[in-house]
Amino acid sequence: MPEPRLWQLTAGSAVLGLVLAAGAVAAAGPWDNGQRKAERAEAVAAERTGGAHHAAARAAEGLPAAPEPAPSAPAVLGPLGAGTPAAAAAAGRPADLAAVLVPLLGNPGLGPLRTASVVDVATGKQLYGQGAATPMTPASTVKIATAAAALTALGPGHRIPTTVTAAPDGRRVTLTGGGDPTLDRAGLRRLAAGTARALRDRGVAQVTLTYDTSRYTGPAVHPIGPNENIAPVSALMLDEGRTDGSTSGPAPRSADPAGDTAAAFAALLRRAGVTVQGAPTAGRAPAGSTTVARTYSRPLAALVERMLTNSDNDLAEALARQTALKAKKPASFAGAQQAVRDRLESIGVPVAGARLADGSGLDRNDRLSAAALTTILTRAADPARPELRPVLTGLPVGGFTGTLAGRYADPAATPGAGTVRAKTGTLTGVNTLAGTVVTADGRLLAFAFLAGRTPSPYAAQPALDRLSAALAPNG
Repeated sequence: MPEPRLWQLTAGSAVLGLVLAAGAVAAAGPWDNGQRKAERAEAVAAERTGGAHHAAARAAEGLPAAPEPAPSAPAVLGPLGAGTPAAAAAAGRPADLAAVLVPLLGNPGLGPLRTASVVDVATGKQLYGQGAATPMTPASTVKIATAAAALTALGPGHRIPTTVTAAPDGRRVTLTGGGDPTLDRAGLRRLAAGTARALRDRGVAQVTLTYDTSRYTGPAVHPIGPNENIAPVSALMLDEGRTDGSTSGPAPRSADPAGDTAAAFAALLRRAGVTVQGAPTAGRAPAGSTTVARTYSRPLAALVERMLTNSDNDLAEALARQTALKAKKPASFAGAQQAVRDRLESIGVPVAGARLADGSGLDRNDRLSAAALTTILTRAADPARPELRPVLTGLPVGGFTGTLAGRYADPAATPGAGTVRAKTGTLTGVNTLAGTVVTADGRLLAFAFLAGRTPSPYAAQPALDRLSAALAPNG
């Protein structure tokens, strides 16, 4: 992994550390619900393993009795007078992470497969690793990769359009989806009002309506099949295909998001005084059509934050396809897989053995290593890569927002509330956590813990929380 410029990252992580510690809740965004029921469930306390058992665990692992400095300590902390084990301990940061993490990684709640990576963001040095380069099923932590790929491809200011065009005679109107799953009724209403004005200006009062979803190709239904966690993937949809008025989490979904969106648009046109003949039909705009109305999504930076905080699967698949479109690849599961992988490789993320079968992490065939995740998080903190900052600011805040709102509830056992920011991952038998934590001495650490064949989320999630909390102040 290339080593970032030291002086820039030392300053950058110190500033970011203070911002994260002091303003974590305010910066996290307004989204406060989880994506899956399992992620929303409050973690049930499992058998606790902690500091009292560290000495015995060290002996069992054949580790030295006395803790040693972390690899980054001499280069980074020496000039600050904090490069010794005693100084590190006084600052509330473990001097030898193996002594702290090995016993916690042994928790049976994590199942037989577990990998870990902890990196000092200021230096890019790995402070601890256990199978860090081994590709594992990442579940929703793959959204960190999706976010980084989209941001590097498109930039944080990119907006996704939804467009209405009219044929040369104005009598055929086409609603064209650009791939914005967050299009809401207010946006659709603005499109209808703008279209009605344009038609009146042309003296047209009666139209036929078609809708165009050709921007996306390949299967629309995710490999997991129809599911409340994701709608059919379409370039045109309203409110992520949700039919219950919700804005996050599992929900009943439309089986035909594009058709339903077009029907809602037709109703709004009629309300605006335009006669729409028949039902909307799928089709492309005829030659010579001109744009009469357009609306845009929020900037990509905001979409990334919403995706990460809420673990939004529909938005994740959309951003993966936007990345594919930018790379001039098919906007399909296969095209997005290659485009995202290429983007990650371009910023130095280790992708050997990686498989990005989807953008959301719902596909069990996804593979990503803990080292890849911590590399992405380290890149996102690099002052030379400000376009990646939403990868960090979108991470849920422990105990407060998104999929971490109900976790870190016991400060005695898991003191990471407000200081741990991390993306969760939950599938049956898979539990993961990857993010950042600010230590008591102001250092920013990136971590990733991936566990497979876990007995249940109620055992695995508290174990993951304790691992991340062990890196936090007083952990």
